[in-house]
Amino acid sequence: MIAALATLLLFQLIGEALAQLSGLPIPGPVIGMLLLALLLGLRRHVPSTLGQVADTLLSHLSLLFVPAGVGVIQYLGRFADEWPAIVAALLLSTLLSIAMTALAMRAVLHYLKRRDGSNVRG
Repeated sequence: MIAALATLLLFQLIGEALAQLSGLPIPGPVIGMLLLALLLGLRRHVPSTLGQVADTLLSHLSLLFVPAGVGVIQYLGRFADEWPAIVAALLLSTLLSIAMTALAMRAVLHYLKRRDGSNVRG
């Protein structure tokens, strides 16, 4: 379990280092997550201990929103001043996420249909 948690933290550290060195406008933990996903994709399986640690972290994911909620309350006045931009950003990002998810699902279904020659609808 400790090794799996260390693996997650190592990939976060690698991602953070790459973000700082490259100057990319992408958060380091996102880069680390992409690298870990790439590695696990190449291995074609997730080690059981890494899966258990990830499941445990995901089961407590709601706790990570507490600091964000405190931040919202702390800066409530600023949110009141800038609510139109915030609402526009939330709406646009939600619509973009839905559209990208639909396109990704369509591509996956098309890939599965071509790969298997099955009757997957898409």
